[in-house]
Amino acid sequence: MATNKHISRKLRLIKLNRLTKWAPFWTVPKIYGKNRRVHPGRHTTVKRHWKRTKTKA
Repeated sequence: MATNKHISRKLRLIKLNRLTKWAPFWTVPKIYGKNRRVHPGRHTTVKRHWKRTKTKA
């Protein structure tokens, strides 16, 4: 990829990077109750890793 990226491409990449983050920790007790221990990554809809799945951006 080019060193100097166009601003629209940068914004697209920033958005895609945000989508791969885990859900906030407080969503676990909200969904399952106080005592259930579940990983917050379960609530993230888009699961993409830089090495596994590439983007079209």
